[in-house]
Amino acid sequence: MRSRRTRAIVVGASMAGMLTARVLADVFERVTVLERDTLPNGPDTRAGVPQARHLHALLPRGRRILEQYFPGITLELVTAGAEILDIANDVAWLTPQGWGVRFPSEFEGVTSTRSLLDHIVRTRLKRVPNVEIIESCDVTSLVGLAKRVEGVKLRRRIGNDPGSIEVLEADFVAVATGRNSAVSNWLQQLGLPEPETTYVNANVGYASQMFRRPERIGTSWRALFLQAAPPATTRAGILFPVEGDRWLVTIQGGNRDYPPLDQPGFREFTRSLRSPALYEAIKNAEPIGLVSGYRATENQLFHYERSELWPESFVVLGDTVCAFNPVYGQGMTTAALAAADLGNCLRKRRGSLDGLARRFQRRLARINKTPWMLATSEDLRYVGVEGGKASRATKQMHKYMDYVLRSATRSESVRKRFLQVQGMLKGPGVIFAPSVVLQVAKEALSSGSSAGSEPTITAQNRETQFIGDLL
Repeated sequence: MRSRRTRAIVVGASMAGMLTARVLADVFERVTVLERDTLPNGPDTRAGVPQARHLHALLPRGRRILEQYFPGITLELVTAGAEILDIANDVAWLTPQGWGVRFPSEFEGVTSTRSLLDHIVRTRLKRVPNVEIIESCDVTSLVGLAKRVEGVKLRRRIGNDPGSIEVLEADFVAVATGRNSAVSNWLQQLGLPEPETTYVNANVGYASQMFRRPERIGTSWRALFLQAAPPATTRAGILFPVEGDRWLVTIQGGNRDYPPLDQPGFREFTRSLRSPALYEAIKNAEPIGLVSGYRATENQLFHYERSELWPESFVVLGDTVCAFNPVYGQGMTTAALAAADLGNCLRKRRGSLDGLARRFQRRLARINKTPWMLATSEDLRYVGVEGGKASRATKQMHKYMDYVLRSATRSESVRKRFLQVQGMLKGPGVIFAPSVVLQVAKEALSSGSSAGSEPTITAQNRETQFIGDLL
């Protein structure tokens, strides 16, 4: 039984869940996805994705993984109205240190509503012959012991009938039920301890409004990102094109400076941003529908990798393990990386799967480490942040990144390195390449050093000293 690969269960039809189901379909005879919601037939919102009305980003690395497992899906998205953006050239990005220099690049991202993206991925997943999706069902607990999970207990809802408890056995179970998952309780029912948790909350709130895109825009950009610059400036705004010739605009405020949820207040909030560009773009644009709000933006990390006991044949991934402040757009791409890694682990294991689940949770912790660091280190800039404070090392990193972004307002090579990290194409080490460090040191010395203050120290020595202080 331990080496069988007959049936795998995925709990949750989230983006993480659907991608996990797709990779499991390559190594199991049958994959069953269990979803609490009644799934829409088209690109409509559903209760299980409360953020669907807000802007979502599929970063370049995430798009490539999605294309790998669903070949041709980018074309399907574009055919349905999604757009491909050159992140370095099509997006006017006001960083905390100024406008990022724009240039043609290979950093392509997909922009659409979350509902359209989910619909296209779900449609493609349903075409996989050995995958079935059971909707309108509630998973109530795991089946098995602390040493091994052997399935789940569930209720299938039909109308107002909650259904009776039934057991669905499986050789492998993956849970991707999102930020408010019950998985910790399920594990405690098996006799396993509650996991350690790390929490960082900058109390950021969003408001989003759809607009009809004007026929004549008169700008060189196709998308706009006015980034917050905490602690001084806690407000931000983002405008991206989506299907249906529309703009989806999301505005945010940190430290509980939540944007209003009425249309006049929404427009007025955009007037307060660091640049008038967003307000000028939408001031005469036609709004579509109502303003939507969202405030569950805390960074939350469950350290399952630290558990001394972990059941065989059971993994947890996606927001169920690590949920980020959504403003950084890392969630779906991180989920794609995790699913792809799980697939690689399973394909390399020919015999028994014993030990694989615990090993994967540790590998997942390493995958989550970089996006977690990028998200939380930025949120730690906010004065009212809860759950932690910036250490000396984090403050030094803030200083270094400020100079990186300042350099990226003029240097294509520095901005390219930054976008490689931001797009999750490469690790953060690339922004510490010698050429970048030298450029950053020069930027820091030209803008931060007082002339004549160290007459006996050469410029080269000052660069060396500066780099040493940071690193």
